[in-house]
Formats: sequence, C-alpha cells, structure tokens
Amino acid sequence: MTAPTEQLDRWRRGEEHLGTALGRLTDEEFDGPSLLPGWTRAQVLAHVAHGADALAAHLTEARTGVAQQVADDLAGLPPAELRAAVLAATQRLAETVRAVPDDVWSAQVRTGEGHVVPAADLPWLRAREVWVHAIDLDAGIGFADVPDDVLAAVVDDVFRQWDARDTVPDVALFAGDREWGTGALAVAGTLPAVTAWITGRSDGAGLQADGPLPTLAPWL
Repeated sequence: MTAPTEQLDRWRRGEEHLGTALGRLTDEEFDGPSLLPGWTRAQVLAHVAHGADALAAHLTEARTGVAQQVADDLAGLPPAELRAAVLAATQRLAETVRAVPDDVWSAQVRTGEGHVVPAADLPWLRAREVWVHAIDLDAGIGFADVPDDVLAAVVDDVFRQWDARDTVPDVALFAGDREWGTGALAVAGTLPAVTAWITGRSDGAGLQADGPLPTLAPWL
C-alpha cells in the first residue's frame, strides 16, 4: 500500500488551520469556554496535543513494532507552555509521518478507541480532529472556513460511525448535490450548516426540514 496522499493532504491543511486558530488566541483566552460544552480552550488544546502524540506513537509502533508511551495531563500548563506543547506535538507528528515507508501504511494498528485499522486510516482520524477542534476553539473560525471536500468527508465519517453503532437517524440529508441517508425526514442546508449539525456543533439553525429535527446520536 502506498501513502494515503489525499488524507495526508487533508491532515496537513488541517494542521495549518488549527495553527491559525491557535495564533488568534491570547493567553488570557485559554481558560475561557470552547464551543464544546464543559471544555475550556486549554482542554481542547491539550486534547489536540495528546492526539498528535498518540498518532505518532501508533505510526512509530507500526514501523518499529515497539509500543510507545504518550504524555498526558497538559491542560494545566500555563498558556505559553501549552501553546508550545501543541506546536511541538504537531512537529513530532510531522516528523513521524515523513519517516513512514510506503509498505508500513498497510500495517494494522489499534486506535485509542480500541478499533483495529490500517495505518493508512490514521491521517484522516487526525485530519477530522484538527479541522473540527479548530472550530471548537471559538477563535473566529467556523465550518464555512473549511474546504468542501473536508466537510463532505466529515459527513461521510459521521454516517459511517452511526452505521457501525446502528444509530443512523431517520433522515435524508441534502447539501447541494450531495446526499446522505435514506430516511423519511428530508433535511437540507448548506454543507457547512449540515456538517455543524450532525457533528453536534449546532442545533440545526438554518436547515430546512419537513418536520422537527431529531435528536442525533453522538458522533464519536
């Protein structure tokens, strides 16, 4: 298996997007609420840094066969140190990805959620994380700032997750010429609005539907 070029590109663009959001935050804003209920911005950033190191550990283990340890509990760091920790973790991940030979992308790895996936799936798991959490930082970046190909891939991912848990809502979801689901309730809107709703980042404001919008199962 060769490197997953499309997903690596989405990941790289996502890391740049997250960096833009991080750069907009002042140190005083780190302890403020994010758009994730109950999470501060510092907690989101600590989660993102931990995620980068976890992915690097998975890729290193796939390449070397040696299990890696990942540091945790970064949310309590002062803002300047947490900012540096996020950037350092991102750099470590980039260096790890560059060291992965083509044949290793087919290796099976176990994710933090316990799923066994090919290493080639990992860049997308990181891409969806950084694109969405950049929005969660509430730094003036929204779903309308995310490229359509990434938004559509996120919606695809949500439906895959729901399908795996048998929690697909009874909807047919439309965004432009794209369609998901075969349910009885037709729901339509722009791709950013649709993505915000099904990822639990909006209540569906701005969407059009044949009836009341359902309560959606969690995505992740």
